[in-house]
Amino acid sequence: MELHFTKTNGPADEAIDRLIELVGDIHQPEIVREMILASLKSGQENNERADLKLMNSTLKEMRFTAKVFGPYHKVRKVSVFGSARTQSDESIYGMACHLGQKLAEEGYMVITGGGPGIMQAVNEGAGTEHSFGVSIRLPFEQKSNPVLKGNPRNIMYKYFFTRKIAFLKQSDAVVLFPGGFGTLDEGMETLTLVQTGKRNPLPLILVDEPEGTYWLRWLNFFEKELLAQGYINATDFSLFERVESVDDAVMRIDRFYHRYHSLRYVREQLVLRLTSGIDPLKVNELKSRFSDILIPGGDLFLSGPLPVEADEPEIAHLPRLVVDFNRKDLGRLRDLIDAINAC
Repeated sequence: MELHFTKTNGPADEAIDRLIELVGDIHQPEIVREMILASLKSGQENNERADLKLMNSTLKEMRFTAKVFGPYHKVRKVSVFGSARTQSDESIYGMACHLGQKLAEEGYMVITGGGPGIMQAVNEGAGTEHSFGVSIRLPFEQKSNPVLKGNPRNIMYKYFFTRKIAFLKQSDAVVLFPGGFGTLDEGMETLTLVQTGKRNPLPLILVDEPEGTYWLRWLNFFEKELLAQGYINATDFSLFERVESVDDAVMRIDRFYHRYHSLRYVREQLVLRLTSGIDPLKVNELKSRFSDILIPGGDLFLSGPLPVEADEPEIAHLPRLVVDFNRKDLGRLRDLIDAINAC
């Protein structure tokens, strides 16, 4: 039988519907139906065991991720990256521990790779109750640190790509301490997704020690090579911030969510949800200042929730700023969010 995602599969569709009804309490059954069909189609189309095992493990890991993080979806979380080889007597370790403590005090939870070094320092500072571990199985280095060992919020992943999805989907901010290839990989992945609009804007904070040069050298490379060669735009530098203190890092995360709450694309419009209103005169100023990121003839105006947003009743009370965004310059969008927070 050739299967299709449309309801044209006759008895197969009937069997799937009966299965969903038999199991009961299935949320979003139309999506679950397509997941079942995708599995069946994969079994028909692919006889490579390795491919099917990858699909199977990926689905299992993503399901478990959603289960673990689900109860905490209303709590803002900060992912922190840095070297697993940092020793506890290094000053940067103390900074990472202090960051975890400050974030927990401010009501955030932290997400780390679950291993030693900077990761352990952040988990130590935040404490077990405010920590998630997103660990990866490696033949060396990586094992759960003492803070997360036995913690139900410590997840062990087989694949890096599912682990990365967990980090970035669940994060409301990302903080990078100095580190090796893994740290740079996570930083560039985050930056690329935000720059291209595949991940909503969020604070991306680069932490150096006072008078440290790790991230300064990185930024110098961006300026001297990437920007000079035209590989990036000057506005891309708005997508991240460099700091030399824990207090500054936490302040910048808090500031990002001072008035901005979240965003959603509704058809061709960008809807920014705000925790407090803006003076209409300020809105006119914003429209003039950010006219370069509006589509031709586009507008920027205050609104209540749009009809499509009825599926998020818990934030229906929040005021909206609707933007006819051109979806091109995400650095300038970050500038707009900063300006909204400063109104």
